[in-house]
Amino acid sequence: MEYQVRDARITDAERITALLEAAAATRGVSRGGPLDATDLLRQLVYLPNAVVLVADARRRVVGAAVLALRPSVAQGGMVGSVDALAVDPEYESAGVADSLLEEVLRSARNKGCVAVEADGPEDAAQRARWEGHGFTGAGSRIVRGLAPAGAARH
Repeated sequence: MEYQVRDARITDAERITALLEAAAATRGVSRGGPLDATDLLRQLVYLPNAVVLVADARRRVVGAAVLALRPSVAQGGMVGSVDALAVDPEYESAGVADSLLEEVLRSARNKGCVAVEADGPEDAAQRARWEGHGFTGAGSRIVRGLAPAGAARH
């Protein structure tokens, strides 16, 4: 299955909301009203302190990720927080979630983040996915430190 990860457009907001709602429903979580989420996503597309990405397969959004940026004195710089990651069930085995996470990390590094954090998934397979991308943590939050863009990796 071919897909492309790209920055979201304002016209993607409704499909992203549908993906987020479906993902929340499978976990038994209510995310609030879809209209509120759609309106917020439309705003986030244009804000410099947020990154909204989609995986697009033949002009259909099959995955989405939202990264919010905030300053952190404790962390010593900007911190990215993965606010949402959702993938159409038909595309879960195609590597869409991994591609979105890689692009989230690249975007965070390019925006000067020193770390990226996320809610720790309860599912062992999902936790293994995040750990495969360098996230660590045993509590409810997982974190990955980032080297500055252009810095040598060890």
